[in-house]
Amino acid sequence: MKTRKKWFAALLTAALLLTGCSSGSSSSGSSDRSSALIPEDAKVLVAYFSATGNTKSAAQMIADELDADLFEITPTDPYTDDDLDWTNDNSRVVQEHENEDLQDIELTTTEVENWDSYDVVLIGYPIWWGDAAWPVNNFVKNNDFSGKTVIPFCTSSESGIGDSGDHLAEMAGTGDWQKGHRFASDVSEEDVEEWIDSIEED
Repeated sequence: MKTRKKWFAALLTAALLLTGCSSGSSSSGSSDRSSALIPEDAKVLVAYFSATGNTKSAAQMIADELDADLFEITPTDPYTDDDLDWTNDNSRVVQEHENEDLQDIELTTTEVENWDSYDVVLIGYPIWWGDAAWPVNNFVKNNDFSGKTVIPFCTSSESGIGDSGDHLAEMAGTGDWQKGHRFASDVSEEDVEEWIDSIEED
């Protein structure tokens, strides 16, 4: 009987030791930033289209926080204030929204210098009618995101990011696309820092 008790006690002690080792290993893994979306040694690009300057402001703050490079997605025919007047049925954005053929926006360039060197690409845009502003589309379609982590972000006064990131991922057909993030139009440095901290952690 004593032998059985000793055997059981030995098994219980071994189990507790194994549990402790397992718990310690898990804790160590959770603080390992190599598994974060943006590892410390990653080379990062922030690409963005900005219609009114809000997304540009967010992109610049993100790039500063991550020590990343910036690339502005620029239409060959820039949007004017009148073009962006969504309350006018005859404005450019309304016409483009109603006719998808008009959403094939020509860009000054879709080529990014040293594109292959980037590990992580963040793509920013305003939300138009619940989706990514379509000038972003040709940038996404004309680049190969293979081997890259892609993180969308948007600016909007009211709308959420919705499925805009998923739609861009479908257009791209390549890359490891992550859940996107929505910033308010008046995005602050504190907002950006809080988000960056969340995606740099496990």
